[in-house]
Amino acid sequence: EDNLSFIVQPEFYTEWDDGRQSLLITPYLRWDQGDDRRSHFDVREFTWLYVSDFWELNVGIRKVFWGVVESQHLVDIINQWDLVDNLDGEDKLGQPMINLSVIQDWGTLDFFVLPYFRERTFAGPQGRIRPLPRIATGLAEYESAAEEHHVDFAIRWSHAIGDWDLGLSHFYGTSREPILFASVLPTSEIVLIPRYHIIHQTGLDLQATKGDWLWKLEVIQRSGQEDSFVALTGGFEYTRVGIFNTQMDLGFLLEYLFDDRKDRTRIPFQNDVLGGFRLSLNDEQSTAILMGAMVDRDDQSWSFNLEASRRIGDRWTVEAEARFFENLDQGNLQFAVKDDDYIQIQLSRFF
Repeated sequence: EDNLSFIVQPEFYTEWDDGRQSLLITPYLRWDQGDDRRSHFDVREFTWLYVSDFWELNVGIRKVFWGVVESQHLVDIINQWDLVDNLDGEDKLGQPMINLSVIQDWGTLDFFVLPYFRERTFAGPQGRIRPLPRIATGLAEYESAAEEHHVDFAIRWSHAIGDWDLGLSHFYGTSREPILFASVLPTSEIVLIPRYHIIHQTGLDLQATKGDWLWKLEVIQRSGQEDSFVALTGGFEYTRVGIFNTQMDLGFLLEYLFDDRKDRTRIPFQNDVLGGFRLSLNDEQSTAILMGAMVDRDDQSWSFNLEASRRIGDRWTVEAEARFFENLDQGNLQFAVKDDDYIQIQLSRFF
């Protein structure tokens, strides 16, 4: 089965006041041939920035990224995932916010006020990757009576100390990750209904650069979403520079994923291992390949992922992505997408 999709993402940037003030606007529009839910419009960024000597103020809609590991982004909680665009958690919906950054010798302290919540997007009945039964996004439930208007707060301290990059954060508000509950509609159809809880989440991200080695760790503790739990992802990336006496670099990745919740029908990664490699050709076309396999140590289910990109001339890039799901156990959350292997080719033109 094939499917065509078209994306437009212009970017407007201007600055004034000797660079102390700036405005960034990034709208996003996708049309999809097969899935009405995947056809959508979003404002990824519409933010005013004021820069002072020891502080910065961002007001508007932004995308913020926290974290260091490759396989999953545990501490990255400010923005909602746009799952109709991609499963990797790196495509995000724009988040309304006020963000004050205090920059000192002892690190950077970020304060966030998040006045509006964005629900997670899911593929429709004709889309990929789609769960079965379908997710009834229109019936989403909230723990807070304010629903999507609950005001969330976050704080993060980050600092570089020698070879170490550290981040310590706390979030209070509506969980970006819903719990899915099975329900029966009056039509007798069984659906999954998202429920968004009010949570506290404390996170730590840590990266150490030791020569050719990158050591990475993300840990969270979350309460309020059913039982309190701890999850972590840690590992390393080792890079050989100039392999075979060429300009190419080859990196090897290994990460372990742990979550002390025991319900595998809701949590995909509880006792899993990611192994893979990253190849950078360091050529004029910026050719790069990332390949990895995730194995569940409990039931031996596994998935394979490939990402590759290359520039074509000055204005074009081509990107390839492939995902395959194999040997999935019926008790594994990913069992619902066992037939959703896919290959995606994306051609981008820059103006």
